[in-house]
Amino acid sequence: MLYVEKKPEKLIDENGLRTDGRRPREMRPIKMEVGVLDRADGSALVEWGGNRILAAIFGPREVHPKHMALPDRALVRVRYNMAPFSTPERRKPGPDRRSIELSKVIRNALEQAIFVEKYPGAAIDIFVEVLRSDAGTRVAGITAASLALAEAGIAMKGLVAACSIGKIGDVIVVDPGHDEDMWGDADMPIAVMFEDRLITLLQMDGPMDESQFSEALSLGMSCCELIYELQKEALRRPFVFVERKVVGGDQTV
Repeated sequence: MLYVEKKPEKLIDENGLRTDGRRPREMRPIKMEVGVLDRADGSALVEWGGNRILAAIFGPREVHPKHMALPDRALVRVRYNMAPFSTPERRKPGPDRRSIELSKVIRNALEQAIFVEKYPGAAIDIFVEVLRSDAGTRVAGITAASLALAEAGIAMKGLVAACSIGKIGDVIVVDPGHDEDMWGDADMPIAVMFEDRLITLLQMDGPMDESQFSEALSLGMSCCELIYELQKEALRRPFVFVERKVVGGDQTV
């Protein structure tokens, strides 16, 4: 049976609340855990709203087939995959155009943070598996994969934290949820490598004027900084949980 979603009457009500009860600058609850897979060199699980993202690292290891090896640097490969049961309507197993595109997006966002020259002729394989999808899987995948790389002991210039900023009408919102991802007016995923605050990913789907883009970029940097602090805490201890946060402030709701 075909799964059909119904669009909400309003994405933001007269009280400034979104469909899931959040205010524009509130993020969804986030959990992070590292070392969840014994057989991987590094692994991480990120629960972000309804998302469940598992990342695993294998390498540095020998490249197969050997002709793909790079003599002066590591070959970084990323496989992003959505499990057949990750969405309400069962997905067909195997790669599709979107998963291939997001694999490249995630690789580009992470490769800039890796000291690839330290691993000539080797491969670093990054697997991002979406166990449950609830909007923002690319930024959650980047965040999880960066954690897994660090847990694997891969030499990195810094952790990469990522988040999305959206627009609903004229309102800029942090961390768009499923309804906003489906029916919002714009979406801007951003990834930042810390401590250098280097932007390694910046995309936009939908229109924003100059002032809206400036606000979105500022909120995106603040959001990524919050994610970065959670990543560091997750690496310090086995498990970390945070309630939804207000970006730009220290209020917890």
